[in-house]
Amino acid sequence: MTNTLSGGRAIETALAAVTPVAPPLHSRRKPTTRKRIATVGWYIGVILISVVTVAPLVWTISTSLKPATEILSGALNLIPANATLENYLQVFEEVPFGRYFVNSLVLGIGGAVTNIFFGALGGYALAKLQFKGRAAVFAVFLSSLMIPGIITMIPSFLILRSIPFAGGNDVFGQGGLGLINTYWAVIIPGAAGAFAVFFMKQFFETLPDELGEAARIDGASEFRIFAIIYFPLAKAGLAVLGIISFQAGWNNFLWPLIVLNSQDMMTVQVGLASFVNNYETAFGPLMAGTVIASLPVLLVFLFAQRYIIEGVAHVGSK
Repeated sequence: MTNTLSGGRAIETALAAVTPVAPPLHSRRKPTTRKRIATVGWYIGVILISVVTVAPLVWTISTSLKPATEILSGALNLIPANATLENYLQVFEEVPFGRYFVNSLVLGIGGAVTNIFFGALGGYALAKLQFKGRAAVFAVFLSSLMIPGIITMIPSFLILRSIPFAGGNDVFGQGGLGLINTYWAVIIPGAAGAFAVFFMKQFFETLPDELGEAARIDGASEFRIFAIIYFPLAKAGLAVLGIISFQAGWNNFLWPLIVLNSQDMMTVQVGLASFVNNYETAFGPLMAGTVIASLPVLLVFLFAQRYIIEGVAHVGSK
C-alpha cells in the first residue's frame, strides 16, 4: 500500500514539473500607453498612405464616367451625378485607339520576351561561368545603368536608320529609313537591358552550382544546362523581370514618339497625348483612355503575383 502511494506521489510530482503553470493575472504585462499610441499612429499612417495612393485612381475612374459639363463643374466629386460611357466610346471614335492598343501589346510583349531570354543568358554567364574579364564585363553593365537614356537616343536613332538592307537601305545603310517606323526600332535597343542582366545574375547566384557541375560530368553542353536546369528554376525571377519589362515597354512614350512616325504605328501612350492640344484638353476621353491603358499591366500583375511571392520567398530563404 505504501509503495502504491509513493508511486502515485512520484507520478504527480513528475506531471507537476512538466505542466506549464499560467502566471497570475496580476503579473501579466499590459500594453503600455506608449505602445498603444505607436500602434494607433501606425494604423493612421497606413490608412493615410492608402488613401493618398488610391485616391488618384478613384478620381480617374470617376472622371472617365462624367459628362464634359460635370467634369468642370464637379471636378472633386468622386461619385458622378450622371454617369455615362460616352467618354469610352469617344476614345475609339476620335482616334484609332484599338490599333494603338495592339501596337503597345506587341512592343510590351516583345520587350518582355527579349529581356527574359537575353537577360537570363547574360545573367547565367556572369553568375555561373568562369572566364577572363567577367568582372570587367559586369562593371560595364553596371556603369551603363548610370548613363541617362536621353544621351543615347541620337546614336541609337542613327544606327537604326543605317541598318543595311532594311527599309530601302543599300549595303552601306544609305537611301532608306532602315528600321525606323518598325516594331524592331523599339524592341532591339532594349532587347538585352543592363538591368535585366544584373537582375538575373543576382537571381542565378542563389541557385546551387552543384546542379551544373553534375550535368557537365554527364556531358551536357552549357546551353543545355542553362535551358534544361537553371532556366526552369528561375521562373520566379523571370516572372518579376517579365512584369517589369512589360510595364516599361507599355508605358514608354518618348522613344516610340521619336522612331514611330506613322499613325498606324503609334502606341497607347502617344495616342493619349492626342487628347491634349494647345487650346483645350478633353479630360473625359483622356481619363477613359488612361483607365483602358492601365488594364493590361494590372492583369499581368494579377496573373503573375504568385511567382513574385515565390521569388521573394526563394531569395529570403538563402
